[in-house]
Formats: sequence, structure tokens, C-alpha cells
Amino acid sequence: MSTPTPLIVNLAPTGMVPTRALSAHVPLRPEEIVRDVLACAEVGISSAHLHARDDDGHPSHRKEVYARIIGGIRDRRPDLVLCVSCSGRNGASLDQRAEVLTLPDDLRPDMASLTLSSLNFASGASLNAPDIVTGLAARMKEHGVRPELEVFDLGMANYLGFLAARGLIEPPFYANILLGNVASAQASFLEIGALTAALPKDMLFSLGGIGATQLPVAAMAAAAAPGLRIGLEDNLWFDAARRHPASNAGLIERAHSLAAAVGRAVMSPRELRERLGLPRRG
Repeated sequence: MSTPTPLIVNLAPTGMVPTRALSAHVPLRPEEIVRDVLACAEVGISSAHLHARDDDGHPSHRKEVYARIIGGIRDRRPDLVLCVSCSGRNGASLDQRAEVLTLPDDLRPDMASLTLSSLNFASGASLNAPDIVTGLAARMKEHGVRPELEVFDLGMANYLGFLAARGLIEPPFYANILLGNVASAQASFLEIGALTAALPKDMLFSLGGIGATQLPVAAMAAAAAPGLRIGLEDNLWFDAARRHPASNAGLIERAHSLAAAVGRAVMSPRELRERLGLPRRG
């Protein structure tokens, strides 16, 4: 029997929604995000999906804030694959969402999120009009930043193929398939199968569960997917009954346990860089 392929572990530590009132463990200020990511890197992660927060804990697209976070992480872990959010959840313009892509090379992210369509969450909308999606894809290509493709439903998986056919995104591809949101794909084998069947052949992807679906989706990903996404951005609780608040480090330790249960190692940042054609750092 061949050795199982290493599992991509993609940490999503913060997001745009969690607050200190919702969780005492969520990192908000730039130095807190740096500290949390580095602690999780000590346990073992392949990449980190970063949302910037300013010193007051409010979501920010400003490149100066991202520079503090990226610089703080790279001072200690230059190898770690870093993705920044270009989210559409707070009504920012294309220029605002793409500002982080213009950072100088030593602070420029390796990847940036590209949500492939608009969608609703329980508490708001993520607005991603076609011209915004294609505009972000073009700017990522211009600045040498690989898209982290965000897929919430079958239409987004189809749109990924549309962009690829027109050369707006190029392989090797990486996607997060996000499951369990009330207005998009659910954490069922049928829906996961339909989504993965619609993706380009042999692309890398991680499965991520939102809310109470995070643990079962992580278990499915550890058993049968190239990677899993996990962190406080998607779920603030360690248990479905919501009795035990989660921490990012605790969630990463659990991801390691799930991987070990099926005989998989966690993919190193260096290997993920090689698989995605990203330049070596450090």
C-alpha cells in the first residue's frame, strides 16, 4: 500500500465577524494574529488565511495593517504560505480590496482570496460582482500573487472553469470548498462529490466546515481530501453543544489527531510551495 499523501492544513484564524465578545480566544489586533499564527505553526500548519484587523479590532483592507501581520510572521516563519483576504463582506471597492497586492516583494502575500460569486451568510452578504472577480484575478496575476479560490456552491465551481478557460487564472489551482453556510453548499457527501467533480482535474483543494459542521468536515477532509481548512474564522466552539470555546491552537492539534488517525502527515509549507509553484522563502 502506498504512503498516504500529506494533508494540507490551512489555518483561518480570524475572519471578519468574530469579536472579543463572541470569543476570548480570537486574535484581533495585528500582534495577536501574528502570535496565534506562529503558535499554530509550531504545532504544524501548511498555510494561513489572514484577515487584517486594525488596532481597534475592526476589519481592514489597508496594506499597512497587512504589512505588520505578514512581516511579523515572516520574521520567524518565512517558509509559511500566507494568503490574505480580498473579501467583499464590507462593501470595499476593487482598489481597496486589491491594495494589499501592491506590497513590496518581502511583504507581498503568496496568495490572496478570490471568492467566485456573491453569496449570503446568516448575518450579511459577500458581494462579488463579475467585474470585481475578474478585476481581482487580473491584479493578482499582475502582481504574481496566486489566487486562493473560494468555492461555496456549484455555480462558483463552474465559474472557476470559466475563468480558467479565459486565462484569467492559471494552474496550479488551489481552492477552499466551504460547507455548511445556510445559503450555500451543505456538508453532505452528495454535495461535496458534485463540487469536487466540477473542479479542474488534479487541482489542490481543502474542505472547510462552517459552524457545527467544522469537525465532521475536517474528519472527511483528513480521510479523503488533499487538505482541510480550520480555525476560529469558521467556528468558535470546540464541540457541537457549544460548551467549550475553541482556540486556534486547539483546533490545529485536533487536525493533527485526525490526520494521524488515517496515517497522514501534515504537509510542510515548503512542499505546498512546490506543489503550487510558489517561490521559496527563507
